[in-house]
Amino acid sequence: MSIRVKLEAFEGPLDLLLHLIDKNKINIYDIPIVEITDQYLDYIKQMEEKNLEIMSEFLVMAATLINIKSRMLLPAVETEDEQDADPRQELVDKLLEYKMFKYVSEKLRDKQENASRILFKPPTIPKEIADYKEEIDVNELIGDLTLSKLHEIFSSIVKKQSDKIDPIRSKFGKIEQEEINLSDIFIQIQEYGIKNKIFYFRNLLEQQSTKMEIIVTFLGILELIRLGRIRIEQEHMFDDIRITYLASDIITMEEAGF
Repeated sequence: MSIRVKLEAFEGPLDLLLHLIDKNKINIYDIPIVEITDQYLDYIKQMEEKNLEIMSEFLVMAATLINIKSRMLLPAVETEDEQDADPRQELVDKLLEYKMFKYVSEKLRDKQENASRILFKPPTIPKEIADYKEEIDVNELIGDLTLSKLHEIFSSIVKKQSDKIDPIRSKFGKIEQEEINLSDIFIQIQEYGIKNKIFYFRNLLEQQSTKMEIIVTFLGILELIRLGRIRIEQEHMFDDIRITYLASDIITMEEAGF
């Protein structure tokens, strides 16, 4: 007796690949192509899709993965001028582009669903009332008001406003919240690391202008250590910390899961 397995529906081969990458918690910039190819082939073997046009898209991607897999297994050939390009790069670019469009489409769909729940009530005020404007008698409005009385009223209002001012508190300065962009500082640390490769913690902190930026920079260093993108060394206690930047690319806070 055969067991029927219900498979998830995917919009296309790129959607399936993103699912496998997320499921295996894989860095999209460093895809283990052998493992992903095997899982992808296992999935399409279980598909019961009758639509040849849809199946052909999955089969084309399967052929692409097998091609990349075979190129990855071949020994790399380096010349004096340049190194062979990563066979996975074109696939990574397509996945990133698809992921971006998928994210935007989901946001637009959410906005559409939210908008569908909003009902607008048309105005119900009778036209006669909406168009009614009460006539104003200027002479009755002004009455016996003169420029002298207007000046007295203005002076009294100014005096009341000045009396409200605390002579001590009015001299206090403003305490303003510092605007810190965590994403920008996280990227700045990586750009500094790519540029210098090996540097000291004190030199990095000297690039920051405020106390809050120093705190955020310290948190960014801890996160990059957790991700294995930098290595720190200290020969003696209280010595300056030596930092080695190990990665060659830059990731965002969202990609790092920060």
